[in-house]
Amino acid sequence: MRKIYLVGFMGSGKSALGRRLSYLLKMPYYDMDHEIVRQQGMTIPQIFEKYGEARFREIETEFLKKFRDEACIISTGGGVAINAENRKIMRRSGLVFFLDASFEDIYKRIQHDPNRPIVQSSTKEELEKLYHYRRRFYRETGHIQVLTEGRTLRQILEYLVFQVKRLKGEHLLK
Repeated sequence: MRKIYLVGFMGSGKSALGRRLSYLLKMPYYDMDHEIVRQQGMTIPQIFEKYGEARFREIETEFLKKFRDEACIISTGGGVAINAENRKIMRRSGLVFFLDASFEDIYKRIQHDPNRPIVQSSTKEELEKLYHYRRRFYRETGHIQVLTEGRTLRQILEYLVFQVKRLKGEHLLK
């Protein structure tokens, strides 16, 4: 089986679902942002401050090109799908799920999160504008759009597992 990528806006559930999906499918799980932090030896805000966003986006592309040649689950950073090369790499090397939720649903989850500097330094309107800007890239990247609003983690997981097994049965996943 190839890689499984989870894309979507911050707060869409990529990390929570990735960890649980890893357990259910018995595949290793990696959080792209955590792996980049580990590889670079500095936090993402430090990378942005020292090298800028453009360099951080290059690091994301390098990660997608070189990270482990194994079947695994990867929750991506919220901005990774903006880059056309990243979209191409993910679609070619794995199955991409777009975890889609309304902005209001996401905002409820992230508005008080101190670990999201962009949330703390942006207005609700700025975040909503960013959400709408990025959403088209998530849609373009994802093989399967997963509507998460009004669904429990368990319901979403059942759907993800169903899709993986269905595609494996059709031999679309190696």
